Amino acid sequence: MPRLMSYNVHRCVGMDRKLDLDRIVGVIAEYEPDIVCLQELDVGRARTGGVDQAAEIARKLEMTVHFHPAMRVEAELYGDAVLTHLPERLVKTDALPSVAGIPGLEPRGALWVRIEIDGHDLNVMNTHFGLVPREQQRQATALVGRDWLGRKDCTGPTILTGDFNATSITRPYRILTRRLDDAQRRLGLKPSVKTFPSSFPAIRIDHAFVSPEIRVTGVRSSFSPLARMASDHLPLIVDFELPPASA
Repeated sequence: MPRLMSYNVHRCVGMDRKLDLDRIVGVIAEYEPDIVCLQELDVGRARTGGVDQAAEIARKLEMTVHFHPAMRVEAELYGDAVLTHLPERLVKTDALPSVAGIPGLEPRGALWVRIEIDGHDLNVMNTHFGLVPREQQRQATALVGRDWLGRKDCTGPTILTGDFNATSITRPYRILTRRLDDAQRRLGLKPSVKTFPSSFPAIRIDHAFVSPEIRVTGVRSSFSPLARMASDHLPLIVDFELPPASA
């Protein structure tokens, strides 16, 4: 049964303000996911020692990696990645729209990787939305539009996941659920699995949205001491099944 993990790793800086990539690797490795979608990775940034965090985490987990820099500061990069040990190919990376006139907004982006599982091509999209509702609405609209989920070759099993900075009562969430189902809602989980902040998770802003072909069998997080310390988010873990290859 395939397993996906979505995890905002906070550039591998934990709640104790210590930079420790190995803690992040430990949190991921405990659950042995087949696909890992990471947000807030530093690549070649002075503030985190110049390490390529995406490549180093992938190396330690023995996975391939595709990284998309949502933000570039000269040679320093910051963004999101998809890792897997399964056959895969990169389909698309791109920036997401923002709004003008609001100082301090970070560029945001998304990436789309097609992963082969049991004879199926699974579309996996990973993103990290902005903090302003109007910005989030534009980003959600872009993802359901013709360049992403509405693209002609985006067919079959699809998972969109990441840190959306938006709860289930917001408009960006509603825009996304017109196209895909919330994995947690599929299971009717009460209480829902919350992942932020890691020390006392009270808010549900990390989501996984799935297409009709995907059967969600479990959604959970980790509340271990390691996970509570390694990042300001806990990981979101989704177990799922795909239809038989002949279906």
